[in-house]
Amino acid sequence: VQLQASGGGLVQAGGSLRLSCAASGGTFRNYRVGWFRQPLGKEREFVAFIDRSGSPTTYADSVKGRFTASRDNAKNAVYLALNSLKPEDTAAYYCAADARIITSQKREARQYDYWGQGTEVTVSS
Repeated sequence: VQLQASGGGLVQAGGSLRLSCAASGGTFRNYRVGWFRQPLGKEREFVAFIDRSGSPTTYADSVKGRFTASRDNAKNAVYLALNSLKPEDTAAYYCAADARIITSQKREARQYDYWGQGTEVTVSS
């Protein structure tokens, strides 16, 4: 499956963005999806997970209550709504998918076989 992330941009602190991840080339409903981010000069970190049917979802503590993952399997798309953004949310955001990943591994980037190209989110103070 091929993934393409979009929707990033420059936003002021407290603002919102909606990231999209479009999938092609596979039966998307069979894939579990994770969102990760990588601040400049830092390691990639887990942000959110959404299961095949759209639930359950899991979030990193740093974004819980502010970010919401959703998906529309009919459109082969996954979304990440970013609300109440903070400067520390600035990063390149990536969507990742895997059909075989088990839920206990969902926070581990190395467990995902398919990755989008990343979309930049910059939050100004």
